[in-house]
Amino acid sequence: MPGVCFEGRVCCHLSHRPSSPPSQAGACWGLLFWPSLPLLLLPAAPAPHRAPYKPVIVVHGLFDSSYSFRHLLEYINETHPGTVVTVLDLFDGRESLRPLWEQVQGFGEAVAPIMAKAPQGVHLICYSQGGLVCRALLSVMDEHNVDSFISLSSPQMGQYGDTDYLKWLFPTSMRSNLYRICYSPWGQEFSICNYWHDPHHDDLYLNASSFLALINGERDHPNATAWRKNFLRVGRLVLIGGPDDGVITPWQSSFFGFYDANETVLEMEEQLVYLRDSFGLKTLLARGAIVRCPMAGISHTAWHSNRTLYETCIEPWLS
Repeated sequence: MPGVCFEGRVCCHLSHRPSSPPSQAGACWGLLFWPSLPLLLLPAAPAPHRAPYKPVIVVHGLFDSSYSFRHLLEYINETHPGTVVTVLDLFDGRESLRPLWEQVQGFGEAVAPIMAKAPQGVHLICYSQGGLVCRALLSVMDEHNVDSFISLSSPQMGQYGDTDYLKWLFPTSMRSNLYRICYSPWGQEFSICNYWHDPHHDDLYLNASSFLALINGERDHPNATAWRKNFLRVGRLVLIGGPDDGVITPWQSSFFGFYDANETVLEMEEQLVYLRDSFGLKTLLARGAIVRCPMAGISHTAWHSNRTLYETCIEPWLS
């Protein structure tokens, strides 16, 4: 049979029965397999390592508590096992009526250490009034590392509607005259007045609103440039809402739409805060960082417990 000769004097004949003496035959077969030995000795390649899921921080809304989000926690644990989820237990129940800047400070102190332990970033899921608290946090926190800010049925452009909680709080006032209370120094001590937006009294809103007009950049203030820069650190803005909400009025406020003076809803792209890019909306949309997820058939108190909504609008962004 033909043989293979290596450098030197050893030649090996390829046969099942070596014709050379045993010692020489062993050397020959060893030499033949020597080039592949390093491959045989190498350890198996490790299985691809999937990065852990980013921590999730949940901020509740008006009159809520952490208990309201038990279903949402179950869904996240099922679809993203191992995710660290923190539902912040602050300003529960009636305490949620505290002025929003006070709440921003409290929630900010709670989220800062969570962010510090997660250099890869965090996700915010913020419901109803909590969505405004979170947007303010994104504005005032210089080093936040929020990957996805998920605004869950939040009145981002304000509220102008006769809802049950307003009738309970202000039984003698309707939406048409509530501005008399909300646009007073006393009224601004209530969280809901901080984002009350009467389209028929825009001048009073701009002058009196101590919260929404500021984070919207509708009124000049010395921190406007820094707040816009901070807000634009967010990786993605996910907006969720729908026509059957029953509380957010108009419901398009969840998508930065709102009434004009004739109570015709103007969409986000028609709003002055967008056209002027006063706090970064236009820039976010231009870079493809805004996701809008409208869902019909969901009432206001069911957004955080509806499984279909979770799978469609929330789960895809929890990387």
